[in-house]
Amino acid sequence: MTLLNTSLISKITLFLVAAMLSVSAMALDLSQTKALANQGDAEAQYNLAVMYDEGQDDAKAIEWYKKAANQGSAKAQYNLAVMYDDGEGVREDNAKAIEWYTKAANQEYAPAQYNLAVMYDDGEGVREDNAKAIEWYTKAANQEYAPAQYNLAVMYANGEGTRKNNTQAFNWYLKAANQNNAEAQFNLAILYATGEGVRQNMITAKEWYGKSCDNGVQRGCNNYRILSQK
Repeated sequence: MTLLNTSLISKITLFLVAAMLSVSAMALDLSQTKALANQGDAEAQYNLAVMYDEGQDDAKAIEWYKKAANQGSAKAQYNLAVMYDDGEGVREDNAKAIEWYTKAANQEYAPAQYNLAVMYDDGEGVREDNAKAIEWYTKAANQEYAPAQYNLAVMYANGEGTRKNNTQAFNWYLKAANQNNAEAQFNLAILYATGEGVRQNMITAKEWYGKSCDNGVQRGCNNYRILSQK
């Protein structure tokens, strides 16, 4: 029996998804939110920016994200970074994105820590630095942020920015897989199938291939079928 596609899936890239309205904003209409924002309320400024963002007024969104971000709102700092990263309402500027991701990341905001790690990993807006990428992936991963757990596992598996360590790769793939990360489920199945970082176990490998298949990884479906024929 020969398994198909036993090469690991590579890293996930940036999540350019803005954070959403806070719970308190749900009870307020636009005029109430504007009134509070104009009084200097940082949460209202953030929520007003999100409203403009969702209403496709990027220039207004940028204006209010900046106001909230300058008051220390981590979510606003993150969303502002995303807009610079993606060139929404402003000229694309990776250096500015790095600046604002860093501010939010230093406030322990996991999505910002993850995106900052990716930028160090890829050398976008900053000199490529795998050690820095590891540092920020680890911070986000320790907050149970599944994409960071997955990318951290890939780095340990490949020996990027750190000594190759299949046991650490296994541990982080497992954490991400248990959060239903499909790529992690597939790569975890490979480790069980090949006995890298864990005792070989084809039954468990089949289970994880099946889970990755259920979550849309075709390579997982292929290997699940092969193991089912044994």
